[in-house]
Amino acid sequence: MKMVKVTLKEVKDTLIDLDIDEIPNVVKSELEAGTDPKNVMKALTDGLDEVGKLYEKNEYFLTDLVLAGETMKEAIKVIEPYLKSDVKGTEQTVVIATVRGDNHDIGKNILISMLMSSGFNIIDLGMDCPPDKIVKTVKESGAKVLALSALLTMTVEEISVVDKALKDEGLRDQVKIIVGGAPLNMELAKKMGADDFADDAVEGVKHIKNLMEKSMPKIKVS
Repeated sequence: MKMVKVTLKEVKDTLIDLDIDEIPNVVKSELEAGTDPKNVMKALTDGLDEVGKLYEKNEYFLTDLVLAGETMKEAIKVIEPYLKSDVKGTEQTVVIATVRGDNHDIGKNILISMLMSSGFNIIDLGMDCPPDKIVKTVKESGAKVLALSALLTMTVEEISVVDKALKDEGLRDQVKIIVGGAPLNMELAKKMGADDFADDAVEGVKHIKNLMEKSMPKIKVS
């Protein structure tokens, strides 16, 4: 047991060190040693959480978050086949897009990497995404959370356009909207029709988990 804890710590530390070349080897070695894939995934997630804390303390910067996301992607490539029934079966779908007229995606891509590491099923609609495509995807996927990115002041109004389009299709009550981007704050997000706002990808993961929990049907105990 002690050996497993030590090697899992190495998995976590390799991610924290942003060692994108070494992470596949460490993860593969741990899995081949017979360690439960869920424990390896937890070590990776803990490492990513620590990167987030370092970012919040200004010890890591945006470039480090990007590299952490890429490092996690490399780890996921190795571990994904072992987690098909666990991670991919969560049915916790999040639709993510940068709104129409905006061609920025760094923050969106970091968020995607972090959500994937937490077991969410991600539908990435990319940049400059028209409202009708977003509505169609929400309808077809049954997603409970829609994350929208607006990095330009001139594109913030697109959030309200998406909100109205979802209402027109009778879908608004089934999906929570969370938004992010430099021009936004919670007050403006609410004004645009969103349910929530996050300052960055680290906070975004926390808020999306909370929104997802709220969207789950309550089980009555008789």
